[in-house]
Amino acid sequence: MNLTSVDLGYGNGDPVLRAVTVTARPGEVLAVTGTSGAGKTTLLSAMAGLLPPRSGTVTVAGAPLGDRDAAVGRGVVLIPQENGLAAILTAAENVSVAVIATGGSPADARRRTADALAAVGLAGQANQLIEELSGGQQQRAAIARGLALRGAVVLADEVTSELDAANRQKVLELLRAEADRGAAVVLATHDPEAAAAADRELHLADGVASWARA
Repeated sequence: MNLTSVDLGYGNGDPVLRAVTVTARPGEVLAVTGTSGAGKTTLLSAMAGLLPPRSGTVTVAGAPLGDRDAAVGRGVVLIPQENGLAAILTAAENVSVAVIATGGSPADARRRTADALAAVGLAGQANQLIEELSGGQQQRAAIARGLALRGAVVLADEVTSELDAANRQKVLELLRAEADRGAAVVLATHDPEAAAAADRELHLADGVASWARA
């Protein structure tokens, strides 16, 4: 995924980010860092097809990204900071519905769901309603849903924020495994240890993106 000279903002307000140029490479984990309000979620929203750039281009494999539906069709998976799970469904149902919605068969959905929930340590909570889970468990369920989709691009927005040290490390390992299978992984984080585990680090400050580690 490539962003070239992209300006991002909301409504008629001032740009949140200006002239961002970055490539998320297959097989790598890219950390996006910055303080709260620096534009990390804004950048991931543009990469997910949720926020059209005011100027510049966002492309995947050389073709324009398009809107969110088009991005999903091109394998762009977003694990949002607000987990986006359906509270009235179980953890397993939240994952399976997403797999089926992106073209997986019911059998494929069952297999991927079981594998993903086990990977994040939630096999025992598969049949619990989301509203019955703790905040950290809900975050892990959202991560499981993202992993089960096996995206070409995986965008993870502050996915370790509610996790203890052991689960944070496990999630970082799972994101590394996504890169190892060939995905381009982008992790927005304010956690220096999580950022240090990435291959490169793009830092956002005062509306500008600069390389902390290129």
